[in-house]
Amino acid sequence: MDTGVAGAAPNGGSTMDDVKQGYREVEDTAKETARKADGDESLADKVGNAGDDIRKELGNAGDEMRDAADDTSDDFQRDQTPR
Repeated sequence: MDTGVAGAAPNGGSTMDDVKQGYREVEDTAKETARKADGDESLADKVGNAGDDIRKELGNAGDEMRDAADDTSDDFQRDQTPR
């Protein structure tokens, strides 16, 4: 699963954003599986799945935008520090 998140935690492990993205994926898959359990995928099931996918992607995009803003802020602060 490529989440598009660059970098890793300083200790070489997963970042919190990676964990949150993984959780969103598992939650989304579990909901889709539960909706298919009756053997029939109704229009309501399809709408629910689409809503779940949108929520997951918006959450992931928000995490990535926050990371980019943090990186930009870090770069700016580093450039402003006298050497």
